Amino acid sequence: MAEVVRVAMLSFAHVHAPGYADQVTRNSRAEIAAIWDEDAVRGAREAEKRGVPFEADLDAVLASGDVDAVVVDAPTAMHTDILIGAANAGKHIFTEKALTIAVADADGVRDAVLASGVKFMISLPSRTRPEILFAKDVVDRGLLGQVTEMRARVAHMAALDRWFGPGDGHSGTVWFGDEQAAGGGAFFDLGCHRVDIMRWMLGEPQSVVARMNNLSGAYPIDDNMVAVVEFRNKALGILDVSWVHRCGPNPLEIYGTDGFLSIGLAPGPQVWLESTKLEASGIKGAIAPSNLPATLPMPMDQWIAAILDGTPMTIGIDDGWNLTQLLDGCYTAARTGPAVEF
Repeated sequence: MAEVVRVAMLSFAHVHAPGYADQVTRNSRAEIAAIWDEDAVRGAREAEKRGVPFEADLDAVLASGDVDAVVVDAPTAMHTDILIGAANAGKHIFTEKALTIAVADADGVRDAVLASGVKFMISLPSRTRPEILFAKDVVDRGLLGQVTEMRARVAHMAALDRWFGPGDGHSGTVWFGDEQAAGGGAFFDLGCHRVDIMRWMLGEPQSVVARMNNLSGAYPIDDNMVAVVEFRNKALGILDVSWVHRCGPNPLEIYGTDGFLSIGLAPGPQVWLESTKLEASGIKGAIAPSNLPATLPMPMDQWIAAILDGTPMTIGIDDGWNLTQLLDGCYTAARTGPAVEF
């Protein structure tokens, strides 16, 4: 392996694609070697802006000996073919979330990644944040006792302010409102972050019920959705996601038989913990911990280091599969009505 990872950017369809390209460029151990895009005009424009070659043939990019790795930002419906093709070609993979729309497709991607041995990273940056790492440690150490309930909200005003499509300055993002291309709306796009964290904290899901609607009429897709998940450990999870949120907090709350933890529950401290397990140490009542874990390297930097140095990553292909499984179940329940068993 060369001392620099040569990366092909595969599509600039996603709003985060320019940011990922910038992350590659800023990392002294990586460089953009080529750009491919299903929209040739957009791809050629990005290639010219960044001073790198544009390649209209995806197969040629994947076959190139001048490409070590790929960053995938195509519409989610295209992920399956692109990710399997990249894995089969032996290219290391960084992909935007979600992994795929359906579990059956996620199965194929996971099998291809594991068979190829490539370094795989899915962008779930919440896992690098100090307060999330603290919450995970609190749960794993049993400081809350048996977790009984977790509530997680994430929301913004994308539908209210019509962020995607004509008139936003980024007309290529109109696919975010296309169910066939995106897989779903607010819950599928924005909800990935909280769905992943809940699955990471609470383990395997047992069943889910969900309700979704379209409040704004901005896009023909869900912009307001709630799911209630029962996990195999008997914990209940409430996932609350919206594109019609003008103001207010996006809290995460975890309740257990011996304590409570919250993040971002305004008003009050950013992190609030109360645990009877701490009373033996002389800590009684609610505390606002200040000595949080250090921020982990961003997913992109973890991935590049893993390729060059073989260092472990904190996020992998199983996390991508787990995310798709829970998303798929939530949407199936919302579309059909009855509870869905996993």
